[in-house]
Amino acid sequence: MTGAAGLMLLAAGFVVSVITGTVDISVGDMARIFTGVQTDGMYHVLMNIRLPRIITGAFVGVNLALSGAILQAVLKNPLADPGIVGVTAGAGLFAMAVMILLPSFTHLVPPAAFIGAFVTSLVIYFLAYDGGAHPLRLILAGVALAAFLGAFMSSLTVLYSDRVQGTVNWMAGSLSGKSWIHVKMILPYTLLGLFGAGIGARYLNILMLGDDVARGLGLSVERVKFMLTMLAALLAASAVSVAGLLGFVGLIVPHITRLIIGSDNRFLIPFSAVFGGIIVIFADTAARVVFAPYELPVGVVMAFVGAPFFLYLLSRSSRS
Repeated sequence: MTGAAGLMLLAAGFVVSVITGTVDISVGDMARIFTGVQTDGMYHVLMNIRLPRIITGAFVGVNLALSGAILQAVLKNPLADPGIVGVTAGAGLFAMAVMILLPSFTHLVPPAAFIGAFVTSLVIYFLAYDGGAHPLRLILAGVALAAFLGAFMSSLTVLYSDRVQGTVNWMAGSLSGKSWIHVKMILPYTLLGLFGAGIGARYLNILMLGDDVARGLGLSVERVKFMLTMLAALLAASAVSVAGLLGFVGLIVPHITRLIIGSDNRFLIPFSAVFGGIIVIFADTAARVVFAPYELPVGVVMAFVGAPFFLYLLSRSSRS
């Protein structure tokens, strides 16, 4: 029942996002375009501008939500997400360095983002490892490293202020101008993430029982934690390379999903993916139409929604 409702909401978000914008497209026009009957200017708006943006946003939401759900289970902390533990900062710094220092090599942004996320994850693991990667040490190391990497990003914007204009929307998290190239860029990571997270859901459930119990059940705890953390880094890096520093998705989506279906990762993982796509699609639609003809980066809308939710989580955790 919940799955059907989620898929219906995703479909509704898709339709609303398709027909709404600076140029309104009726449901009839949409049907005629998809069936190949209509090939006028509306066809170009829908097929080459709006549709790839919506699909890219959905994949970004899926990847960030999966990354957040994995990290929250591995770290046993409801406030963990790719941004808070430093993974997003690592991906962002490397991607931003390519865009500012090597502007003619922007095709290297996705691999650079992944390398940044991967290296950052390794450093966090190294800093937190003491006979095992303790969740609290991982979070503290991630927060400290995120602040450190953020200082480098600020330095780049100051030292190369003449080149930073092209990265402003990217730093805020934006889906503006996304094309089928970006869909093809992120699709393999989304498929790999869904496959890996689906397999890892069983191990996440075992980890939730505690490290000692997991070892007693024959699980190689440190190896599983490392592999799942690297998968979360890959998912976050792919989203950052396409949409920039889009925050709060990985934090709030797993919580919303957990409130609806519970904490069993066999269900939490796939439903987080669905709800991640839904939230980013609706947030991007709001970013496009609320202040039309002006357009906000989707990251700004997510911050308006996510920051109060984050404060709610902090207040609830402090009372418990």
